[in-house]
Amino acid sequence: MQRVKRRLAAIMCADVAQYSALMERDEDGTLDRLKAYRTVMSSLTDRHNGRIVNTWGDAVIIEFASVTEAVQCAVDIQNELSLRNAELPDLNRMEFRVGINLGDIMVEGDDIYGDGVNVAARLQELAPRGGIMLSQSVHEQVRTKMALGFDPLGPQNVKNVSEPVETFAVRLGGRNAPEKADEHAGTAGDGPQQGTAPPDWEKDTKAVANGFEEARRWLRAQPRRVRSCVFMIGFFFVLNLLTSGLTSLWFVWPSLPFAMMLVWHLFVGRREKALDGQTQQGD
Repeated sequence: MQRVKRRLAAIMCADVAQYSALMERDEDGTLDRLKAYRTVMSSLTDRHNGRIVNTWGDAVIIEFASVTEAVQCAVDIQNELSLRNAELPDLNRMEFRVGINLGDIMVEGDDIYGDGVNVAARLQELAPRGGIMLSQSVHEQVRTKMALGFDPLGPQNVKNVSEPVETFAVRLGGRNAPEKADEHAGTAGDGPQQGTAPPDWEKDTKAVANGFEEARRWLRAQPRRVRSCVFMIGFFFVLNLLTSGLTSLWFVWPSLPFAMMLVWHLFVGRREKALDGQTQQGD
């Protein structure tokens, strides 16, 4: 019995998002476009020293000896197809989802099998339209070698793979930026999925930053007298923190005159100004 050959390879799996809907809408046009887009993919695959292993329906499997070449080829493919799609109406655009994995594969003739291929196919199912999804093994190889951004999407339970797969989305810009990086995340497996929402501390940090920005904009729009009062109150508060911490809040007393002036400018002064304006209009 001949022993099965094995080798380590980077595997790219790609298919067309909503292919059935495209075929139902325009069968001839969709087939012509698929052929044209596959010609583009074949040319870029050759340029990056890859090998198209198989094509069936709207799907394609490509093998690479280099992980970097595999990812760069996927980026070039998505960018080129994005330019072609930009010339088409939204309903006729053909967008591919791409998954890339680095793993051990079994080789039989021109065909390849094994978990290395299976994981790449599941990553492709998780990818957004026009996007690229990587496994952790791929991300570790390219994260410091390529001028790309990567969004960690956490472990995903995928079909026919016993352990959760760590996933990373390639950050694509321009016309090809997916509307939602996690559009397909959490939909390929039968088990519970890892959510991709940001952690609570990140939400809190953004909320605080947004609050400071809104306060800064409000202060800049105020009259100079109001800004001066706020500055003096803030000055005494910071001085209180530096000298006594929060054990003794003595800053209230020197700040009180400025607080009263601030209240008068914000409420009483504005109301009087508004009344004067109404009186002038009546005259």
